[in-house]
Amino acid sequence: MIAAGVGLLLAVAPQAMAEPTPMPKPSPKGERQISAADPVRQTRPPQPTAPMTKLTTPPEPVIPDPRRNVPASIFTTFDAKQKADAARVSSYLSSLSTLVGNFVQVGPDGSKLTGDFYIMKPGKVRFEYDNPSPISMIADGQSLVVRDRKLATQDVYPLSQTPLRYLLSDKIDLLRDTNVVAISSDDLYISIIIEEKNAVIGTSRLMLMLGVKDGQLKQWTVTDPQGYDTTVAIYNLDTSRRPDPTMFKIDYTDYSTPPG
Repeated sequence: MIAAGVGLLLAVAPQAMAEPTPMPKPSPKGERQISAADPVRQTRPPQPTAPMTKLTTPPEPVIPDPRRNVPASIFTTFDAKQKADAARVSSYLSSLSTLVGNFVQVGPDGSKLTGDFYIMKPGKVRFEYDNPSPISMIADGQSLVVRDRKLATQDVYPLSQTPLRYLLSDKIDLLRDTNVVAISSDDLYISIIIEEKNAVIGTSRLMLMLGVKDGQLKQWTVTDPQGYDTTVAIYNLDTSRRPDPTMFKIDYTDYSTPPG
């Protein structure tokens, strides 16, 4: 179930399917870098030190209505307010250089996983799932790996084939750089849905939700081509702390890509 939730979060195309490789061995004893090469790491990097009010209870993610209809026309047009909302979201995403916080992930079956995440743009992210989950996800700007400490494996995906690339882009104009098919807002959230079509596997979607009052990213939902949703809500956000760049290193040194 854990692996399924992560897989739906990625929603990759067939040509981007992962190549399973054995997990690299731990770094030599005494080395202080935090690296993806350490499969048995139990401690997390230091938490953000910037003064903020910490939530002791994770927020309850907003789960999209599975019966919702999303316009699929490539000729979708938006009014002035919708364009302004898209510009606001684009400006916010482009303004971020680092982001650290906690997350709650809800899978298609309603199961929940929690953990911490660390973003350094462009292209770098690390998701650390709380115990008992053995999963972590690391992107180094080019590739994204899903590591399983229990199985001692890591699956490698091109970052360019995952929805996370939109969140990790240095600068982005959603209406120009993506296929936005819906923009809506209410008293609480601005919601934007991005659609991607693939001739082989079908259509996947990414829905971003930002708070109307504070303008901060609250959650995203990935819908896979089969229509299953995985929602990730984030909280305790800190934009002032710069994560250690070594957190985003992936060790490919001893493992070549399998042929085929």
